Amino acid sequence: MNFYQDLGFLVFGSRLKRLGDTFINDVNRIYKDHEIDFDASWFPVFYILSQKKEISIKEISNDLKVSHSAISQLISSLQQKGFIKSVISKKDARHKAITFTVKGEKLLQKILPVWNALEKAMSELVEESVNSKKILKALTTIETGLHDKNLFERIDAHL
Repeated sequence: MNFYQDLGFLVFGSRLKRLGDTFINDVNRIYKDHEIDFDASWFPVFYILSQKKEISIKEISNDLKVSHSAISQLISSLQQKGFIKSVISKKDARHKAITFTVKGEKLLQKILPVWNALEKAMSELVEESVNSKKILKALTTIETGLHDKNLFERIDAHL
């Protein structure tokens, strides 16, 4: 008996968390084994900056659908490590924007091959099963459904 598989939707969130934790731990192990001073939790900010080069904390918060406070804390931590800096926005001089420092750009160049390898490894993993190929579409459908009516409301309706 597999406890988690046998309980179905009752432990759906727990299974997703365990799977996510496994992925994050393995990716962090790759960074460590390849002597790259990077943590997977920094990925969203690094990725967005790699695409936009300059962005406000508010824009990052909106893009990631994470609180402004949480993004501010992550940005502060990355600034203390010397990977990013706050500058006057080129788009609007009244606002500040986040950009990479030279140190951050160098780190980005080191992690890009890891991101490419990760994407290839995940693609290989989902190709191993017809059911796995549907996972991203299924997750999007669930996320959309939760946006329309959250889990609390759905559970409460059955009580």
